[in-house]
Amino acid sequence: MDETALIVAHGQPSDPLPAAAEIEALAAAVGSHLPGWRLRAATLAEPGALAREVAAAGRPGVVYPLFMAGGWFTRTNLPRQLSAAGGMGWRIAEPFGTDPAVSDLTVAMAREALSRKPAPAILLAAHGSFRSPAPSEVARAMAARLSEETGLPCEAAFIDQEPQIAARARLMPEALCLPFFAARGGHVVEDLPAALAEAAFRGMVLEPVGLDPRVPALIARAISALGRA
Repeated sequence: MDETALIVAHGQPSDPLPAAAEIEALAAAVGSHLPGWRLRAATLAEPGALAREVAAAGRPGVVYPLFMAGGWFTRTNLPRQLSAAGGMGWRIAEPFGTDPAVSDLTVAMAREALSRKPAPAILLAAHGSFRSPAPSEVARAMAARLSEETGLPCEAAFIDQEPQIAARARLMPEALCLPFFAARGGHVVEDLPAALAEAAFRGMVLEPVGLDPRVPALIARAISALGRA
């Protein structure tokens, strides 16, 4: 019998269906790298989605959190919601953003972009959190590594905490902006462009890390490793 993996993302509470469709497409792409697995997807923002997918799976499998850090959502909220959805016995992988392979990919994305168009600095745009320090800690560690690997100044700035993206972008208007996000949600399509426009930012803006075409294979390796454990 095939093993099951369920990719879970936060989603967009105000408009859950587009984000749900994006995660379903990602699950299909990941599944192409995992013969012998059934890949499913759910967002916490879509009412009933987690329970629906757990029930459809029929037996426990692997939950892959498409989150950038291991804060309250992945350590407390996700296990609680999974239990409430009947998902006892499911194994929860480490979040996407904490995978060392994602850090390696982020460095590769920056290097590739800088080879096409040099920039004086890197602005790592991230979500942040007023609830937990974990998201900002992951982003700041990533910014430090980017600086070390590229030899350029790199600053992390946030949607939901200080320093705000607009404030940092104003000080580095020609930097390379690398969105440290797992998916294309409202923060990426609305908040980030608005912050950069407010700062009169002129630098190159990359696609979010989670949308890089190498991501499905990366996630597949993480799921496969946990499935063998």
